[in-house]
Amino acid sequence: MGGGGPGSGGTDERWGAYASAIARWENLTRPAPPPTDAAGRLRADFVEWMQGLAPGWVTATPGLGRPAQLIALGNGVVPQQAARAMQLLAPPFPGCPRCTAP
Repeated sequence: MGGGGPGSGGTDERWGAYASAIARWENLTRPAPPPTDAAGRLRADFVEWMQGLAPGWVTATPGLGRPAQLIALGNGVVPQQAARAMQLLAPPFPGCPRCTAP
């Protein structure tokens, strides 16, 4: 696969079956940060990247450690999903017979 070695942010063997999805998201956003730290724990900046948030949106918050960052990210809303939900929920409701009845 293309990209650099581990830790380079490039798409490589660490992504396995998800390599093509990671590559597509990297093309739309920025290079993926490493998914785990040296201890094998999930990195908050990787979650932030997966959600399409700007670098540091959560991870650069002063006084917010890794556990709190992951909680905030887990409780957050993915902007693209929120935008789509607003499109679907905004009137008029196409295909809703109750909403289009006279």
